[in-house]
Amino acid sequence: MHNSSDILTQIIKKRKSDIEKLGLDFGFELPVERKRKVHPFLKSKGVILEVKRASPSKGDICPELDAYSTALSYIQSGARAISCLTESNYFKGSLNDLMQVCRATDDFKKQSVAVLRKDFLLYPEEVEISYRAGADAVLLIARILSSETLLKMAREVVRLGMSALIEIRSDDDLEKLSYISSKVMLKNFVFGINSRDLATFKIDLLKPCMMVNKIKSIIKKDARIIFESGVTNCECASVIGSMGFSGLLLGEAAAKNPGSRSSLVKSFTKSRKTENAVFWKNYAEACVNLSQNKKHAMIKICGLTREKDILLSDKLGADFTGFIFADAFPRSITHENRLKNILSCLKKINAKRIAVIVDLDSDESKLALKLVKNKVFDAVQFHKIPYKKVSRELLSLPHYFATDSIEEYERLVSNGEMRVLLDSKKILETGSAYKQTDALYEIKWTAGGINQKNIFDVIKRFSPELIDVSGGIELENETGIKDENKMKELFIKLSLAAGSDS
Repeated sequence: MHNSSDILTQIIKKRKSDIEKLGLDFGFELPVERKRKVHPFLKSKGVILEVKRASPSKGDICPELDAYSTALSYIQSGARAISCLTESNYFKGSLNDLMQVCRATDDFKKQSVAVLRKDFLLYPEEVEISYRAGADAVLLIARILSSETLLKMAREVVRLGMSALIEIRSDDDLEKLSYISSKVMLKNFVFGINSRDLATFKIDLLKPCMMVNKIKSIIKKDARIIFESGVTNCECASVIGSMGFSGLLLGEAAAKNPGSRSSLVKSFTKSRKTENAVFWKNYAEACVNLSQNKKHAMIKICGLTREKDILLSDKLGADFTGFIFADAFPRSITHENRLKNILSCLKKINAKRIAVIVDLDSDESKLALKLVKNKVFDAVQFHKIPYKKVSRELLSLPHYFATDSIEEYERLVSNGEMRVLLDSKKILETGSAYKQTDALYEIKWTAGGINQKNIFDVIKRFSPELIDVSGGIELENETGIKDENKMKELFIKLSLAAGSDS
């Protein structure tokens, strides 16, 4: 496993060195002319399964993998297309693998399956080499190509009647896409968004959702957009399927688990839009606006119990407001007619209204879930409730989980939870070390002992996307009652943090 701060730079450096020594065909004997017809690439919703032996983030995944037999298995599992990694140093692939995959798809006569060459292509001539080796499509990573080189490669793709999967992840990539789309017809192109940052290899499942509308504003509304990387199980595949993506590229999960391939494909293709999917797509757009407006972080004021504090939170600019439904907690909104007293003011606020529950079987939780279903509250926070205890029906509601465990945090994200609230004062105090580990996911939402005095430090150390504040801004010895001055100071500090970062 490689811990470099920029793995992508290393991959490209070694690849250029290999090309200097071996040539663009890496020493493999390729047909002078292509021998197979070109198959259309991902014309309808489906999964791209990937022939993959290793990766920089995981090391060896399936080192003994046979490209031909794996490709046959993928087709039988319902893959709409097959991706074949041909990078040798970090992924242990080759052009020979690509030719074996193409042979397998040709031998399987029952259906037409396209083949994608997945590599870190750098030169226009590599498109024709991929074509001669049998690829129907090539991956073009906008991040590593200049606008002019990307344009030349796109023109080669069109000339040869192939398809391309253009990978887009940043606003710089979008500018390149806009440039080439004005000069080349991209009718046979699809657009991939990688949930994995190729520099650090960390994953953000929500990142692709943040880019979808940006791509569609450049291409067209019916552009085919692929979710790449980060999906390791059926639960996550189902969530991604509900978000409206045209395709899903699956690597490690498919390569390592032959018995799960068909289930992974079905989980994505049969998934339908849910209220939870709509919630997170809207949240992704809010994150885009957050970035464009240079605001440093979203903020949630939790444990609210009275109208005065709710209205002040909203006036000061809270993005989320949290209400606890648990009689055992002094901040519970179920005490002393609190809920009845605040219902009318909930309709007046712009902030998202979150119902926090701690026990699925309690009467308070059942009331909270009913209010979420009836749109009185916008979402539910499953606070320290195990994922396996929550039914599929409840998971279709707008929701997120909160946990105080790093291990549980990573499990939840791996199951397709777009955001998880890490609620731990201890981790916030010592958690800077967490970001330096081989953990797959960065901390995006934080809670635990945050107040107007330490919020600047929390932002400086973690750069969180959302901060959850509760007891830290209450009146002394009055649980559930917010201190107006502390709240105002909190938002001033938040604004100052944004100004210092711009």
